[in-house]
Amino acid sequence: MSKRVLVTGGAGLIGSHLVDLLLEKGHTVKILDNLDDQTHPHGKPDWIPSDVEFIHGDMRSDADVKNALTNVDWVFHQAAFGGFTPALTQYIDVNSTGTARIFELIREHKLPIEKIVAASSQAIYGPGLYTCPSHGTQAPGMRTMEQLKAGRWEAECPQCNAPMAPELNPETAPKSGETIYAISKHAEEKLILGLGKAMDIPTVALRYAVTYGPRQSIFNPYTGVVSIFSTRLLNNQRPVVYEDGKQTRDFLYVSDNVAANLFVMEHLDTAYQAYNVGTQQPVEIGNLVNQLARLYGKPEGADMPGSFRPGDVRHFVHRCEKLYALGWQPKVSLDEGLGHYVNWIQSQGNVQDYFEEAFQRLQQLQMVVSR
Repeated sequence: MSKRVLVTGGAGLIGSHLVDLLLEKGHTVKILDNLDDQTHPHGKPDWIPSDVEFIHGDMRSDADVKNALTNVDWVFHQAAFGGFTPALTQYIDVNSTGTARIFELIREHKLPIEKIVAASSQAIYGPGLYTCPSHGTQAPGMRTMEQLKAGRWEAECPQCNAPMAPELNPETAPKSGETIYAISKHAEEKLILGLGKAMDIPTVALRYAVTYGPRQSIFNPYTGVVSIFSTRLLNNQRPVVYEDGKQTRDFLYVSDNVAANLFVMEHLDTAYQAYNVGTQQPVEIGNLVNQLARLYGKPEGADMPGSFRPGDVRHFVHRCEKLYALGWQPKVSLDEGLGHYVNWIQSQGNVQDYFEEAFQRLQQLQMVVSR
């Protein structure tokens, strides 16, 4: 059955591909997006379909959000302020208060929303789980400045200080993220699930792994490591990698992400649940650089000045059996996904590198620290 669907953040990487999938499935789609200058410096991108209602508005505006929610059955809440930037209050204003605003307006205007699926993040977990050879599974706190300045990159056992090996992280892992982004997304998730229950609106939170793919902004130097590395390589500059390049992440191709979104929206048994969405495959950041370099025909290797980001985590890869058991699994391998991305960015003409200036600013603000 065709639904009237709102996609907040529908001009962005995940949102725009979700819009395409919804149209393909026969739904009527509305987009709310503020076209943030840092991500969309040239305004509305040309991938926005002509047969959607586009609202150039902001999650911080009652009028814009009310307009977007009117005459809607489903909501995919993808709008977020992300990345590693110094704009602290904007994370809370957009991600947390913006999400509360959705429910406030639904209640105030008695809007008959049937279900909401929202983007959470792996960032809420913080360091995640590790195994100590002597003491088993541990949930260590964030690495200290003393440890990082000494170049002891691996998480250390809180009982014996031995370096530990990472585990995959289930939904039950502790939520101990300390960055402002992690805090804002954890608040968003609790609002989505808690207010959904209180207002009898089925809601789902998806904790995404690192999502990449075509349409990831090539202008934003603070978010999207595949794009940041790519713009460096295409300008014949070596990507800058923090720590020693052996830290790991789970990389999820955008089509798999949007398939998961639609899957949990359509699945009746997902209400009031949070799910990890990822591939369960750890990828070393240094290896990611080399893989991209080979695809672009550039020399392998990265600049690793020993810099680090306070509050960053060493390893994080999801455990996703909870969602896999319902019938969703990722289909796109990293090799295939990076190939799609490289083909796309090479079709964009000349791209500039915006990272160098941002890197210097982050260093000045001590958001990136050199040993």
